[in-house]
Amino acid sequence: MSRVLVSGGCGFIGSHLVRRLLREHPDLEVVNIDLLTYAGRPENVADLADDPRYTFVHGDIASADDVARAAEGCDGIINVAAESHVDRSIMGGDEFVTTNVLGTKRLLDHARAHELRYLQVSTDEVYGDVEAPHRSVETDPLHGSSPYAASKAAGDLLVLSYARTYGLNASITRGSNTYGPYQFPEKLIPLFTTNAFDGKDLPLYGDGMQVREMLFVEDHCAAIDLVYHHGAAGEAYNVGAEHEVPNIETAHRIIELTGADPDSLKRVADRPGHDRRYALDCAKLRALGWERRTDFDTGLALTVAWFRENRAWWEAIKSGEAYADYSAKNYGARG
Repeated sequence: MSRVLVSGGCGFIGSHLVRRLLREHPDLEVVNIDLLTYAGRPENVADLADDPRYTFVHGDIASADDVARAAEGCDGIINVAAESHVDRSIMGGDEFVTTNVLGTKRLLDHARAHELRYLQVSTDEVYGDVEAPHRSVETDPLHGSSPYAASKAAGDLLVLSYARTYGLNASITRGSNTYGPYQFPEKLIPLFTTNAFDGKDLPLYGDGMQVREMLFVEDHCAAIDLVYHHGAAGEAYNVGAEHEVPNIETAHRIIELTGADPDSLKRVADRPGHDRRYALDCAKLRALGWERRTDFDTGLALTVAWFRENRAWWEAIKSGEAYADYSAKNYGARG
C-alpha cells in the first residue's frame, strides 16, 4: 500500500483532496500535516477520524523536523498548505513567506533526500494580469502582483529548480479561483453568501469588473489527483474553469440564490494592485484526461445550499474575535 503526505489537509482544498484520495484510491494511505492556523479547521475532516488509512499530524511544514516526522514511510508529497488570502498578504504578515516559500523548501528538501514524488499546488495568480483575449499558458512569465502571488511564484520557481538541478520528480498545478463547501468565509463567494444570510452588506471591490474563472473544488481536486499520479516531472499544469465571470456577476447570482436585498451590494474602495483578469489555457491538463464536470451555475447553487445547511460551521468562525478583528482592519477603511 502506498502512502502520501498532504500538507494543509484541514484547509478548504486540502480537506476535499484528502477525502477524494481516500475515496478514489483504496490502496492509498493519506497523512495530513496541518498547523491548524485560523483557516485550518479540524472539523473539516472530522468524518475521517476513524478511517484506518488516514493519519493526522499537527505540524508546521516550515519545520524540517515536523516534515520528517509526518512524511515517514511516504512515497510522495502533495503541498496544498499555503497562506492564501490576498487581503491578508497586503495587510502584512511574514507567514506568507514562511509557509509559501520556506515551507515549500522544507518539503522539497525531504522529497529530494528520500526520492519522493512531489506535487506543488499553486495558483493562476502567479501570472498576474492577463490582457484579453490571451489565456495564460504554463510557459508564460510569472508576474505575481500581490505579496501572496509573489510568494506562490517563488515556491513554483523553487519546485522547478529542484526538478532541473536535482532531477526531483516534481510537478505543479496552477488553479483558478476555487469555491465550494468548507471555504473559509473571507473569500468572495463564502463571504457574500454568509453575509447575505445574515442580512449584512456585500462589500464589492471597486467596479466589480475584475474577471475570474470560478472552479468548483471537486473539479480542482480531480486535477490535483490526476497530475500527482500522471503528471510529468518538471512540468506545470493549469487548472481552470475556462469560463470567465466578473465579480459583480457572481455577486448578483449570490443575491438571487440567497434572496438577499439587492441594495445590500455595496461598492467599497478597491484592493491595492488588484488584478483585472485571470484566464487559463488548460489544453495541457485536458491532454492528460481531465475535464471540468461542474458548471458555475450548478456549483454555486450547491455551495450556497451547503452554507445554508451548515450555519453552525461558519457562524462559529465569524463570531470569533480574530475574524472580527481581521474584518474591521480590512474593510473598516474602505468605506
